[in-house]
Amino acid sequence: MLNQRVERRLAAVLAADVAGYSRLMGRDEERTLAQLKTLRRGLIDPAVAAHRGRIVKTSGDGMLVEFASAVDAIRYAVELQQAVAKENAGVPPELRIEFRIGIHVGDIIIDDDDIFGDGVNIAARLEGIAAPGGICISDDAQRQIRGKLDVVFDDMGPQELKNIAEPVRSWCLRFGDQGSASPSP
Repeated sequence: MLNQRVERRLAAVLAADVAGYSRLMGRDEERTLAQLKTLRRGLIDPAVAAHRGRIVKTSGDGMLVEFASAVDAIRYAVELQQAVAKENAGVPPELRIEFRIGIHVGDIIIDDDDIFGDGVNIAARLEGIAAPGGICISDDAQRQIRGKLDVVFDDMGPQELKNIAEPVRSWCLRFGDQGSASPSP
């Protein structure tokens, strides 16, 4: 086996996708695509840049974003979920675009402009257990932001994540009644 040196670094990885995307596309493809494009141009891309993130890749309904700081990643995620909730205020529930977001801090492998490894895989699996409009983070991410942000995360305990060898202690963001993050005491 070749012992190749690969580029690695520690990063906060955010994985997001649209909950119920196939249902939304099945209902009205053009409307759904137009909504997503509007969100990307007006909200997602500018906010990623403002929080010093880098969109690594997008798929039809999802994106993978790298941040150097867990604080920046979570600030971005909260800002995105709050802004999307405001956009959805007058939209019927069956037409709403809602993101599920997972964030993990871990070691990643960089190959060209793409990222790989458990750091990415865990973020993607956390996104899969987040509620629509919600944010789920790993214990590693939670440790990095503890005492630094005015948000409350509820401990979900260790979670068995698909194709991840060890359970991952996970936390979900507690949102208030209006879709805003609840302040910590």
